[in-house]
Amino acid sequence: MSPTPTLLIVAKAPVAGFAKTRIGAEQGHDRAAEVAAAALLDTLETATTAGWPVVVALTGELGDAARSTEIARALEATRVVAQRGNTFGERLAHAHLDADAGHGVVQVGMDTPQVTVDDYLAAGRALQDGASVLGPATDGGWWLLGLRDGRDAHVLTDVPMSRLDTGELTVQALANLHPHHDVPLLRPLTDLDTWADVLAVAAELPGSHLARALAQVAA
Repeated sequence: MSPTPTLLIVAKAPVAGFAKTRIGAEQGHDRAAEVAAAALLDTLETATTAGWPVVVALTGELGDAARSTEIARALEATRVVAQRGNTFGERLAHAHLDADAGHGVVQVGMDTPQVTVDDYLAAGRALQDGASVLGPATDGGWWLLGLRDGRDAHVLTDVPMSRLDTGELTVQALANLHPHHDVPLLRPLTDLDTWADVLAVAAELPGSHLARALAQVAA
């Protein structure tokens, strides 16, 4: 059996006014923090059942976060590293280097709690055949990036983030890096960028931390 890649989660501590600020502007920052905490807990729950080593690159003060005790308990099954770098691209590049154990890295954020173990396994299979794999987001970005060599993440420092063409530009950067390898795409998923996104994704996940948090804040 081939060695498994490392599963990397890039996350913000779900602190009010720090995480999910766009949702906070719509619904209030305390409510946004609860949603962010639930999404992170769902992401961690799925990741730690995949059977791969899990590294969490974290920024922010967890002690100030919503549901900090639950999150700290979930993080015990992972290796936590601090994010480092000035730009988001730099932080991603450093996180891949910190996570890479020589068998590839599959990275997600905390905005797609609907990700499944099957999604991770599909990414792992793609890495066995090529240098990279991408999970496109419906907003034009991406929700998953798999790299056989974590050093390849340096290309992210030159990719503009949070744009409608971020996914397309990321694919192009990876293709330029390894011109003899295609960049396969996984199924598209929706990030939790707006309250409408939260409602739609929670409806897909009955019984999840996100669905329960939504029921609580609605009450």
